[in-house]
Amino acid sequence: MTLQTVLLVAAALFCVGLYGAISQQVVVMVMMGLELMLNGVILAAGAFWWFLSPAPDGQVLLLVVITAMTVEMAMGFAVATLLHRSRGSDMTDMATDLSR
Repeated sequence: MTLQTVLLVAAALFCVGLYGAISQQVVVMVMMGLELMLNGVILAAGAFWWFLSPAPDGQVLLLVVITAMTVEMAMGFAVATLLHRSRGSDMTDMATDLSR
């Protein structure tokens, strides 16, 4: 695999995630689109680190970022579940009520 191939896959992941985040109204689907976008960025960063300097420092940093992203998504799904239980709907239009 070359750097260009990995970057092409990362760009495809990012584009699919962007389309999913923009076109959906359900909170969980928007979060899945954001997750795909973040995975595309992480894949591109990992590819650059692997092909430019194959030291393990970059891979360790990517593991820390993936762990933080997992915790962030778990908290987001908890908020989406709370929104669905309290309002009976999980549409993004109803999420503006959480700011009060």
